[in-house]
Amino acid sequence: MASNKFSIPSFLIALAFLSMSFTLEARHLLQTNAPNFPNIPTLLKPTTLPPLPSITTLPQGTLPPLPSIPTIPTIPKLNFPPLPSTSLPNIPSIPTTIPSFPSFSPPPSSSSP
Repeated sequence: MASNKFSIPSFLIALAFLSMSFTLEARHLLQTNAPNFPNIPTLLKPTTLPPLPSITTLPQGTLPPLPSIPTIPTIPKLNFPPLPSTSLPNIPSIPTTIPSFPSFSPPPSSSSP
């Protein structure tokens, strides 16, 4: 129990020192000069775009008719014999009242008001 009293504050102190060191490292990185990276080559910009193909060059004509959807054959109805009548056994009902136990009830009062 005693070690638990000191473990939480020591963890918080260690966390505070860790965050301070992160802050100092970040400040150090901000104060240093950035390394010289090579320049990115510039890409040539095209002056004109190539012409788009026209839509009117598509072939024109009549389309053949669509095939008809085949009909689903009807399934004949089957006659099953009636199921035998069986009675299920009676399931006892769950009582909804809690019985009182005389040992748990308070004793009757001896004086009447």
